[in-house]
Amino acid sequence: MIRNAKTIHLSNGVVWMGPGAPDQHELLIVGNRIEAVGADVVGRIAELERERGETAEKFVDRVDLEGGMIIPSFGEGHSHPIFGGLEARGPQIRACTSVEEIIDEVRRYAENNPDEEWILGASYDGSLAPSGLFDARWLDEAVPDRPVVLRAWDYHTVWCNTRALELAGIEANTPEPELGEIPRRQDGSPLGTLREWGAVDLVAAVNPGYSFDDRVAALARATEHFAALGVTWIQDAWVEPEDIDVYIEAALRGALATRVNLALLADPRVFPNSLEQMIAARQRIRELKHPLLTANSVKFFTDGVVENETGALLEPYCSGAHDHGMLVWDSTHLAESVAAVMAVGFQPHLHAIGDAAVRCALDAIEHSQSINGDLDLRPVIAHVQLASEEDLARFATLGVTANMQPLWAQEDALMTALTIPRLGQERADKQYQLKTLTHLGATLSFGSDWPCSSAAPFDGIAVATSRQTQQGQPELGWTPHQILDVETALFAYTAGTAHQAFADQRDVPWGQIARGSSADLVWLDADPRTTPPQQMPMIGIRATYLAGTVTFRVAQGAQ
Repeated sequence: MIRNAKTIHLSNGVVWMGPGAPDQHELLIVGNRIEAVGADVVGRIAELERERGETAEKFVDRVDLEGGMIIPSFGEGHSHPIFGGLEARGPQIRACTSVEEIIDEVRRYAENNPDEEWILGASYDGSLAPSGLFDARWLDEAVPDRPVVLRAWDYHTVWCNTRALELAGIEANTPEPELGEIPRRQDGSPLGTLREWGAVDLVAAVNPGYSFDDRVAALARATEHFAALGVTWIQDAWVEPEDIDVYIEAALRGALATRVNLALLADPRVFPNSLEQMIAARQRIRELKHPLLTANSVKFFTDGVVENETGALLEPYCSGAHDHGMLVWDSTHLAESVAAVMAVGFQPHLHAIGDAAVRCALDAIEHSQSINGDLDLRPVIAHVQLASEEDLARFATLGVTANMQPLWAQEDALMTALTIPRLGQERADKQYQLKTLTHLGATLSFGSDWPCSSAAPFDGIAVATSRQTQQGQPELGWTPHQILDVETALFAYTAGTAHQAFADQRDVPWGQIARGSSADLVWLDADPRTTPPQQMPMIGIRATYLAGTVTFRVAQGAQ
């Protein structure tokens, strides 16, 4: 998958050196490192000729950038690679634009796969049904005799048919689960939508899931997908104990096309009893000594999502249906748990959507620092969809990285159909305060939360720099005072994620273009700084380099 590195001379293009720095126009890679940049390249090649006693034509691979651009490779600060890779299995419902289309696709798949006992698929658009509530009877029309379980785009919700509910023992008298919700019809019978862990686990416990080999293959597909998008490092933000063997096997098979750091899931129902298991998992990864795999983080779900009204808010939802939403952890338990994982050297990675959850996450980090001291563990709070003004200032004070999903900062169908009605316009307009965080001195890193949304960095950068939909709406951008300039957005997706990943502490650091740094690079066919936002998603990735080796190259003649 990754070919042997050699000496590579990239020229006839633009080399981006970072915000405000002068551009260069050529770059030399030797082995896994950047050897020289700009005017230093010619002299360094001459030195290498003398050292080797042969002309450059014998050992230098000349690459004509054809007017393209070299930037540091992208880092993916928050994603779910195995989930994403598995979406290639089962009914293909991601592109469906109506409930009817989903039902037709499930029917087609079931008819073509008569031997599959369970129909499993992902992921559907939760805005296609009123309030995101999907009825089991709709799926019964397609498959009445076999269980069907579909994950929603948010991966906090599933939609089941009646047979799946029956096998899971979910009926009218089933109590509401801890950390979950079973929406019901007026007569008390389960509707067919299950929200959050506690409810989803009921059906997960009785279905076979995917085979080990399927999951290894899914991971390989996922990392190849990211490599094709210019990504060389991924934060897997939800790793269950059974996933550890999947990662180890993928590494041993040479199936990883990117670096991956694992965030081991902390479940409040079993933590701190699970901490020793996490430490053991980290040790297994360390003993593997694989250059692309680490397990340095622990994942905490602080709340759910606004669209389910499980995101935790300081003030009630407009609908009042769930009041303030759901905190997954008791605040004291979270604070003690974050302190515990940091005490043994884990980086906490906290999902926090609502402003109450963000405050709870910041409080937990502050508590840990009061106990453990100022450890350089670079805690991460992911999403930060809504945060109070006073809490935004705490990110810089506490040294917390805000990992944001810029693609979400637009008035798309999801925002208008599910989010704004729940928050109200005034509160909705305070979401995703990217520019405010940077002005306050916080470290901003970007991620996609793939497969919840597109993994393509330029899809997110286009929104970060316009606050517009792909159709260019609204004309001046939604909450335009939060628009980022292109170089700041590129920095967040490169150096920002590199900081999150502790790339500067590696023997060969990555995330910047400088002599001695790892040759983690992306060759673009256009300069995003001169590309209108609506055209940024069309910027082509010509090649991706990970430590000087090509993990993706566009087929000749494809562009």
